[in-house]
Parts: sequence; C-alpha cells; structure tokens
Amino acid sequence: MTSLCSGAGEAREWAVVTDSQREPVKVFLVDDHALFRAGVRTELDSITDEVQVVGEAGSVADAVAGIARTRPQVVLLDVHMPDGGGAEVLRRVRPELPDVVFLALSVSDAAEDVIAVIRAGARGYVTKTISSKELVRAVVRVADGDAVFSPRLAGFVLDAFADRPGSAPINDPELDLLTPRERDVLRLLARGYAYKEIASELFISVKTVETHVSSVLRKTQLSNRYELSRWASDRRLV
Repeated sequence: MTSLCSGAGEAREWAVVTDSQREPVKVFLVDDHALFRAGVRTELDSITDEVQVVGEAGSVADAVAGIARTRPQVVLLDVHMPDGGGAEVLRRVRPELPDVVFLALSVSDAAEDVIAVIRAGARGYVTKTISSKELVRAVVRVADGDAVFSPRLAGFVLDAFADRPGSAPINDPELDLLTPRERDVLRLLARGYAYKEIASELFISVKTVETHVSSVLRKTQLSNRYELSRWASDRRLV
C-alpha cells in the first residue's frame, strides 16, 4: 500500500544504509485499533526481513506487560489511546527498560503532540501517512541511534527545545480543555474535512464526530466552523 493511512501526502525518501547480514530489528506495535495493527504487521512482515514484529497491544497496560515480556528493540507507539496514550507507556516502561527505543506513529501531526511524546522520551515521530517502506527505514534508523521525524515535524521539536520566539506553545489553558480526540477532530475540521472524512480518518463514526464537534464548540464558546478554524490556526493545530 502507498501509505498506512488514507490521505497520504507526497512520499519522501530517506536514505539508510543497512547490513544485509544483520539480525532483524525486533518491533512491538502499540495502537488501540486492531485493524490498523494488523495492517502494519502484515505490511512489515511481507516487504522486508529487516524488522520482526514480536508483539502488539491495544492498551497502555497490555503494552507495558507485552514490552516487558518480549523485550523489543523498537516500540511503534500510538500517541492517543483511551487509557493514557503513548506518553503513559513511555513513563512506565523507560525506567525499567531504558534500552528500548520508542518511535511514535500517529495520525496526529500537531505540534503539542509531537513535543509531548518527544519530551517523554520517544526517539522519533512519524505520521500514519508514511509508506510501508519509509516506516521500515524509520524503524531501522531509530534502532541504530538516529532521530527520525516525518517532514516538517522536526521543526516543532527544534522550536520547542530552542525556546525561540514564536515557537509552538507547550501549555495553553484553553487548549488543555480539549481531550486528545477532540483535538484530532478539530484539526481535521479546520483543514476542511467533512464529517464523513473525519470519521474515516480517525476510525470513528460520524455520530461520534458530531458529538466531539459539539463538545469543542461548547468548551471554546465558539459558534461555528469558521471560528473554530481560526481558533485552531491561532494555536498552530492546522
């Protein structure tokens, strides 16, 4: 497949030198969508011998237990999950298994999500628009000690850690009112996605999208989509 998620942007090639004789990189998948995990596993298993999927989990608790049991070299980590998300997995695993490398793999490309997971200890961050071939390269690179980011996301991290004027905000009281899923919906809404397209992108129902939009409108005290788009743009969510 061209990408791991619908709506993929232009593919970017990353060069990586690998040793054909090396042992495959052991990978553990963490994502709360079973179908997505199955798709990633099938793709990785079918296109390369450079990586080996040794386990998977759909919740924070299962991820912590599974990583401890399988001792992977790289964990592909979703950012948003119902019971705490990627940052919570990092918080619980890294003190016990400091050699495990985490690579965030998320539908979100928001600055605050990228910064939060990197601050928690992830070695890189790629979005689900990435192609299967690029994902393999990213896994091998972080296993070898590199930091890997999808195009444009590295700038968020540089801005945040350089603390430059105009850098992406780390804390925003108004933004903190929204749940991670509400932020995802708002981001896509501000980009002009229809409710049906948002539902497809986030693997949720149209009814759930409507519920999230109503909640965002209430919390932000805004009245329409145009105002929400400007509000999101001001906070660099778009």
